[in-house]
Amino acid sequence: MKLAQKEERGVIILQLSGKIMGGPDASTINDLLHELIESNKPHVVVDMSQVEWMNSSGLGILIGGVTTLRNNGGDLKLACATKKIQDLLVITKLQSVFESFDQIEDAVASFQK
Repeated sequence: MKLAQKEERGVIILQLSGKIMGGPDASTINDLLHELIESNKPHVVVDMSQVEWMNSSGLGILIGGVTTLRNNGGDLKLACATKKIQDLLVITKLQSVFESFDQIEDAVASFQK
């Protein structure tokens, strides 16, 4: 997994790419989310457009992330999920856990409301 980060209107956009499979990926994302919380930046959009594949551990990373952020006054929203990832969220019934958007801009704007 590769990870890039930028900020837009006070919202952190994390662009994930490659395969998300747990292990070191979990530690990397968890550590980053805690740093963002400590920096008072708990609003995160995860750009999923470059995610090729995700296993159950990858889903666990996202679930842990949304829980951590919501418990600290923030939220984690998904954007640009591929058909494969969208299908995975439906099959696992997690589409109701994550607010998901087709465009990054829409996800960022949802924090402004």
